[in-house]
Order: sequence, then structure tokens, then C-alpha cells
Amino acid sequence: MSPARLLRSELAMVFRRRRNVALLVVLGLVPVLIAAAVKASGHDGSGGSIFGSITDNGLFAALAALLVVTPLFLPLGVAVVAGDAIAGEASTGTLRYLLTVPVGRTRLLVVKFGGVLAWCLASVAVVALAGVVIGLILFPSGELTLLSGRTVSSAAGGYRLLLVAAYVAASMAMVGALGLFVSTMTEVPVAAMAATLTLTIVGEVLDQVPQLSSIHAWLPSHYWLDWVDLLRDPMSTAAIGHGLLVTLGYVAVLLALAWARFTSKDVTS
Repeated sequence: MSPARLLRSELAMVFRRRRNVALLVVLGLVPVLIAAAVKASGHDGSGGSIFGSITDNGLFAALAALLVVTPLFLPLGVAVVAGDAIAGEASTGTLRYLLTVPVGRTRLLVVKFGGVLAWCLASVAVVALAGVVIGLILFPSGELTLLSGRTVSSAAGGYRLLLVAAYVAASMAMVGALGLFVSTMTEVPVAAMAATLTLTIVGEVLDQVPQLSSIHAWLPSHYWLDWVDLLRDPMSTAAIGHGLLVTLGYVAVLLALAWARFTSKDVTS
């Protein structure tokens, strides 16, 4: 089976599952609920903050939604898909069939991670697009006032939103790599999902403990919300660049561990 055909099959399986579709719907509802709540409150935004700027420009509804979903909802959705990637195939007995097609284990692992990355992008895109649509329906559009006070064009604001979405999706790749590694260690998908989410939350908790400040710079979640620097003028990319490097390092290590485990694993189901 060619890699392209295998990837198409994986993407179809990921995005056709009712559970995953439901997750995308829930993610898409987050910006709708935020925008509706702000509209119902009837308060004008004070500016200077993401939530306070929603009434000034609907584009901020998407940014506010990304701020809300990044710490928990996005990691949850990614953990579900990544944790199921290998363990789900093993639990249903299709993993052994895939490996006899024949499909090399390394190729299969790469395709599985490709499906996880596609899911990360799709999840962030749903939140961002739903936020933009509902924001433009309920609130004004046009020029965007950044958090630093400077006003930019709507096109420049949209460009910054794209950068934010790309950064959030890249950040979630670490959760995907973690989930894929855990998924190679068990044949129980729910266990892999729970372990992935638990480890992710533990990292976020550790990042909030001041006494552990010496390790904060090594925690990927420490940089998850640094995308707010993209909403200032000039854009500050130092923390974001460091965050991407840390994330890339974790992804590389976790994928190497997943490969070592999966290529030496005795597949019996």
C-alpha cells in the first residue's frame, strides 16, 4: 500500500468517526458561546485585553476562543485521537492486519502521526473559523486595535490570527506525539487517552508552581499562551521561538520513543 493511499485512509478514519466529529462540533461551539455571552452582557469592551476587545472587533472572538480552549479542550481532543491511533487498531484487531498488507511499522507510525497533525490543524481551524464567523456577525469588523494600542488593517489582523492559529496547532503537536507514544504501550485506547491527558495536565500544574520555576522553561505548556505577543506592536517572537524549539525537542524525543517501542513490539492482535 502506497504512503499516500495509507494517509488518505487514515485521514478518512479520523475525520469520519462520530466521536471525533462531535469533538469538532464542541470546539466550534466555544467561540459561539463566548461571543453570545459578550453580546448578551451589553457591555462595551474596554480594550487592552482580548476579551475586552471583542465588542470593538469580532476578530477577537476567535482569539478569545483560542485562549479558552488551549489549556484543556484542545489537549483533550488531541489526546483522544492520538491515544487511539495505535491502541485503537490493536484493540479492534486491525493492527495485525495492517502490518501484513504489508505496511512497514515505521511507515505506519509516520502516517499515524500525520493523521494526528492533521487533526491538530483541523481542531484549531474550526475554533478560529467559528470565532471569525460569529464575531463578524455579532460585532463590528474593519480595523483592529492591537493589545499595545496600535490600529492595523483588517488584513493585518487576519494575518496575525493565522500566525496565532499556526502556533497553537504546532504547540498541540507535542500532545499528539505524547499520545502516540503512550498509544504504542497499551491495547486499551481509553487508557492511552487518559494517560496522555493526565500527563499534559500534570505539566500545566507544574508550570503554575512558583517553587518549580527552574523547570518552567523546559515545560512545553509554559509557552502555550505566549502567542499574545503576536497581538502587540512590534510583534515579539523571542518567547514564541523558544516555545517552538522546546516543542520540537519534545516531539522528536517522543516520536523516537514511540518508534523504538512500536518497532520492537510483539503485535498479537
